[in-house]
Amino acid sequence: MQFVDEASIIVEAGNGGNGCLSFRREKYVPKGGPDGGDGGHGGSVYLIGDDALNTLIDFKYQRFYKAQNGQPGQGRQMSGRAGEDLHVKVPVGTTVIDEDTLEVIADVTEIGQVVQVAQGGRRGLGNIHFKSSTNRAPRRTTPGTEGERRNLRFEMKVMADVGLLGMPNAGKSTLIRSVSAAKPKVANYPFTTLVPNLGVVKLGMHEHFVMADVPGLIEGASDGAGLGLRFLKHLTRTRLLFHVLDVAPFDESDPVVAAEAIIRELGQFSPTLAERPRWLVLNKLDLLPEGERESVAQQIIERLNWTGPVFRISAIANDGTEALVQAAHRWLTEQRTLENEDEEAMEREQEMRRRMEDESVARTEARLGRKRRRPDDEDDDDFDDDDYDVEVEYAP
Repeated sequence: MQFVDEASIIVEAGNGGNGCLSFRREKYVPKGGPDGGDGGHGGSVYLIGDDALNTLIDFKYQRFYKAQNGQPGQGRQMSGRAGEDLHVKVPVGTTVIDEDTLEVIADVTEIGQVVQVAQGGRRGLGNIHFKSSTNRAPRRTTPGTEGERRNLRFEMKVMADVGLLGMPNAGKSTLIRSVSAAKPKVANYPFTTLVPNLGVVKLGMHEHFVMADVPGLIEGASDGAGLGLRFLKHLTRTRLLFHVLDVAPFDESDPVVAAEAIIRELGQFSPTLAERPRWLVLNKLDLLPEGERESVAQQIIERLNWTGPVFRISAIANDGTEALVQAAHRWLTEQRTLENEDEEAMEREQEMRRRMEDESVARTEARLGRKRRRPDDEDDDDFDDDDYDVEVEYAP
């Protein structure tokens, strides 16, 4: 299945129908007077959140959406039929932006959420509305107004429970392959992941959670370097972050420096996102001699002043991954239970999500503003129309 998380479309509401100029003409009824009916209202365009969709690929091939026009009025005071509204399904997690004003119109975050994005035109009035004691044969009508037309940009954020965070080649794709049925590309070079990959981690008959692997980040990602700014937004929908750290980089770089760079980029993109619970996952321990593994891990923890949960794993060998996903599932279950039982906890979670969305939107608006000021910027990679594969599968 092709994955597209950004798309631009045009929506146009229907025009209102014109009012009718008509006079009653019946036998034995001389000078029957005006009887022109009104036109019908134009149809509006609405977006509906649909959990069956997880990509914006449909909007790449169909970019124009128009609601039905209202019909004109008729004689005998008959009004025209109103145009049918157009309902367009979008994935849950889609942010809707007006490309002309850079205004964020809506954020579709719930299944069945309905958002109006284009208002239909108003109906025109027939001449029956303009009769009076001094004007018994009015020839005045009003036309229907035009429907609203908008250039919209959709930006989708994947809906996942756990997000994987880390530098390129840290082993995030290998981890999601080892704990779910997702099969993202894995290779011995950086930037093998170009789009988010979703994996459903299944632990029992009705026990599972969704994990998201986003492309690796580099220093300056929050300002648009690499693919970071485009994909950091996906992490704002997650509840828990796994900070995956390569303890034995092939380029012999310092893992602590890499971890600190990621933490800085996270805070610059969204200070609230940086407050999200984050677990340190020390990966590729199998590349170290067995006698050095614990000392290297402890040294990294101390240099980072890390006080949160730490997991030592080898994703490629499935060593330590089971304990990691079991702990994550317990934590997610406890959080949901707490929010269901404690209204204050639910309000705190909702407030944190709102703050993250506001910060993400501010970054998006700033990025679009820079693109508008510098349309020929050579650093503006156009990934909007590229197609990639994403797999969402249940592990057997």
